[in-house]
Amino acid sequence: MTPFTIRSALWLGFFALILWAWWVMFTMSTGMGLDLIGRPNEMARAMAAMDPRMDMYMPMAEFGPLFGMWAVMMAAMMLPTMVPTLRTYEDLMRSADGSRAGWLGVLLGYSLAWVGFAALITAVQLALLFGGVIDMLGIAHSPWVAGGLLLVVGAYQFTRTKELCHGVCLSPMSYFLGRWRPGFAGGLRMGGGLGAYCVGCCWGFMALGFVGGMMSLLWMGLATLFMVIEKLPQLGQVVTKPMGVALIMGGLAVIGWPMMTGG
Repeated sequence: MTPFTIRSALWLGFFALILWAWWVMFTMSTGMGLDLIGRPNEMARAMAAMDPRMDMYMPMAEFGPLFGMWAVMMAAMMLPTMVPTLRTYEDLMRSADGSRAGWLGVLLGYSLAWVGFAALITAVQLALLFGGVIDMLGIAHSPWVAGGLLLVVGAYQFTRTKELCHGVCLSPMSYFLGRWRPGFAGGLRMGGGLGAYCVGCCWGFMALGFVGGMMSLLWMGLATLFMVIEKLPQLGQVVTKPMGVALIMGGLAVIGWPMMTGG
C-alpha cells in the first residue's frame, strides 16, 4: 500500500468508528424509549421509576453494561474533537520522525484516557443512582442537584485549571513540540497526556448528562458541537467564558423556577 492509501484507510477507519459509536447510542436511546431530544415514552418513564435495589437484572444499575455505554459515548462525543490533534501530528510527521504507528498511538492513548474517565463516571452514576439522587435514566430528581451541577460546571469555565487544560487542547502543536516521542510507544504516551488534559477541560460537559438525561441525543449533540468549537483556534478562546455565563444563568433558572411557580 502507498502512504496515501494507508493514510486514507486510517482516516476512514477513524470516522467509521465515530459513526458506529453514534449509531450504537442512537439504538440504545430509542431502545430505552427516548426520542431524539431525550423525552421518555411510557416505557422509559416506567424504567426511570424502577428501584435499583430490586431483585432483578437491570443493565443501567450494573457496572459492566453502564461502563460499556459510557465508553461508547466517549467515542461518539470525544473522537470528533480529536481531529485537529491528529492533523497536527500529521503535520509534524513531515518535519520530525513521526509515523503512522505513532499516529495510532496518539489515538489509542487519548482514547484510553477517556475510557478511564468512563469508568470513573460510571462509578459516580451508580453511587448517585443507589443514593436516590438520579433515576434509572440518569436524570437528577431534584432541581437543586440539576441547578447546582449547572452552576459548578459554569463556574469551572472561569478557573485556572480550565484555562490550562483548554490551552493544551487548543494548541496540540505546542504540546507535541515540548513532549515529542517517536514511534507507537511515544505516540501512546503523548496521546495519554493529551487525553488527560482533555478530560480536565471537558469533564463538566459529560457530567451535565445528569441534568437532562445522559441518554439524550440532543445533549450529546450539543455538547459535542460545543467541545469541537472550543478546540478551534479561531473560536476556542472566545466561547469558553460566555458558555460559563450561560450555564450559571441556566443553573439559577433551574433552581429558581420551582420557587417562582410554587413547585
